[in-house]
Amino acid sequence: MEAFIAWIEKNIMPGANKLASERHLKAIRDTFMTILPPIFFGGIIAVINSAPVTDDTTNGILLAWAAFDQQNALVLGWLNQVTLGFLSLYVCIGITYYLAKSYEMEVFLPIIISLAGYCMLVIDPREISFGNVLGQLTYFDGKGILVALFVSIMTVELYRVLYEHKVGWIKMPDSVPPALMVSFGSLVPCLIVLGIDSVIFILCKNIAGTCFAAVVIGALSPAVEATDNMAFAILVAFLLNFGWFFGIHDTVWSGFLSPIEYGTLSVNAAAQAAGTALPHVFTVSFWCYFCIIGGLGNCLALGLLCLRSKNKEVNLVGKLGIVPAFFGISEPITFGLPIMLNPLLFIPSIVTSIANVIISYSLMSANIIGRTYAMLSYNMPSVFGAYFSTGDWKAVLLIVVLIMLDMVIYFPFLKAYERSMGEETTEANAAV
Repeated sequence: MEAFIAWIEKNIMPGANKLASERHLKAIRDTFMTILPPIFFGGIIAVINSAPVTDDTTNGILLAWAAFDQQNALVLGWLNQVTLGFLSLYVCIGITYYLAKSYEMEVFLPIIISLAGYCMLVIDPREISFGNVLGQLTYFDGKGILVALFVSIMTVELYRVLYEHKVGWIKMPDSVPPALMVSFGSLVPCLIVLGIDSVIFILCKNIAGTCFAAVVIGALSPAVEATDNMAFAILVAFLLNFGWFFGIHDTVWSGFLSPIEYGTLSVNAAAQAAGTALPHVFTVSFWCYFCIIGGLGNCLALGLLCLRSKNKEVNLVGKLGIVPAFFGISEPITFGLPIMLNPLLFIPSIVTSIANVIISYSLMSANIIGRTYAMLSYNMPSVFGAYFSTGDWKAVLLIVVLIMLDMVIYFPFLKAYERSMGEETTEANAAV
């Protein structure tokens, strides 16, 4: 085991650390972390607009809730649209900002160019006349994230190369204000980038009869759909826990996973608002509330067991880590016991995650438990987040069952770990 750990540290960790600092993935990660407030607000609106009533409901409060939703459907629907429904728009702005900032560029113009290009490629115009512009906003939500990634990265990289090489640079007198000098110096790079966006728009409209986003979604839909399955969710659970074992934080993967998880959530939110069936199971709220209860490795169950431990060190970790774990923060327990570089506790951390994925995914796929359509907060306790993200009381019961199951899985491994700690302590005392 020591040789294997040493091999990982020598061959895997440098690459993982380099990947975590790669500017494009870092820009994506920082973007999704930054736009959590509007996502949180949109999640609240989605919950408010989803009264849990059926034809058999007789509860006066729930019926009043449903009546409120019906009376304010237009307002609530629009509030949801400009938050979760504009997710890809915010992603485009965020990635452009953080990527340009990483190059120490002036960020305003790249953002404006990205927005213009994004609108060209995502909006499908239907009618344009004086004072009247109509277009489809279908791809402003999670479905347009791939286009947002393409436009923002392409804009920054192409603009940077053109600007640095002074392509089309217009020399101005020193007396000209700096802002105007930058504007004229950026004129040709802006024209070239927007010209490329325009060509893509014209080709898609004339050949395919639709916008670039629709073409991309049509071409990549099999690959996107392939991520929303149990096998992919199990793979994510394994990779993230495996990384944690060697001290590789799960945020390393967020540059890859966030577009997928938030994209499917946004699509589900749109379906919920429209009153249609929710198409996806694997979303960011599914992962946070159902798969990693108490943070990565399901540390809430482990923390509860630690509170019952007769080992003073383990018990202390439980006391210190149980409250953070309740709010989805696993680090105090992960590093306190530790789980990191501890094969004895690493095994159940993976097993619990995979078990939670299999059970939750199966129940949601079978429509026994409601699917997720809202994301309140990463630190929302799962017992609350499960209900507010699904509107299904059965989801709360599922969380309780999963915590109990995770405790059963962790129990023998924790006991074995306590015995090993006792033996090590005895050997150390004898040596003294």
